Amino acid sequence: MRTTWRRVVKTKPLIFLLTVILSFTCLTDNSFGYSESDLQKLLSTKECVGCDLSGADLSGLDLREADLTKANLSKADLTKAKLITTNLTKAKLTQAKLTQAKLRKANLSKADLTEANLTEANLSQADLTEADLTEANLTEADLTKAKLITADLTKANLKEADLQGADLTEADLTRANLIEADLKGANLTKADLTRAHLTKANLKGADLTEADLTEANLTEANLSGANLKGANLKNTKGRF
Repeated sequence: MRTTWRRVVKTKPLIFLLTVILSFTCLTDNSFGYSESDLQKLLSTKECVGCDLSGADLSGLDLREADLTKANLSKADLTKAKLITTNLTKAKLTQAKLTQAKLRKANLSKADLTEANLTEANLSQADLTEADLTEANLTEADLTKAKLITADLTKANLKEADLQGADLTEADLTRANLIEADLKGANLTKADLTRAHLTKANLKGADLTEADLTEANLTEANLSGANLKGANLKNTKGRF
């Protein structure tokens, strides 16, 4: 009788432990993973408005002209994905991997790209109006003629990014890293560049009308032909 009781006592903790593990696994699959049905819908129709694709591996996929309006793509892997003219309006792309992704002419207006990795991504002529790119990594990204009107680029890394002809009207570039960035002919009217790093940046012919450059670092920056009418250059650093 004692032997049987001891076996029961020893067995119960094991059953309890297995129950906890299984319960946590189910909770993880249901609450934190992407929806398998949403993924299949995207792959078969290229229309997935409001879908949950958080954490999904979409690297290298051809998603040209897909409709991902308001989709949840947070932490999704979109490395080298083809997203040309894709509709990502109000999509959630926080911490998403978009390294070398092709986003030419994509609609990313009001999208949340906080801490997203867009290194070497092609965003030429993309619409990023009112997009949140706080602390996003845009190193060497192609943003030529992109629309970044009132976009939030606070502390974004735009080192060596190509922003020629981009529209950054009223954009927030506070403390942004724009070292060696090419902003030739860019529109930075009323943009906030407070404490921005613009060392060796090319601002030739850029429009900086009423831009705030307080404490910005403009060491060796090229400002030839730039419009600085009404710009705030208080405590600006560097010779230019």
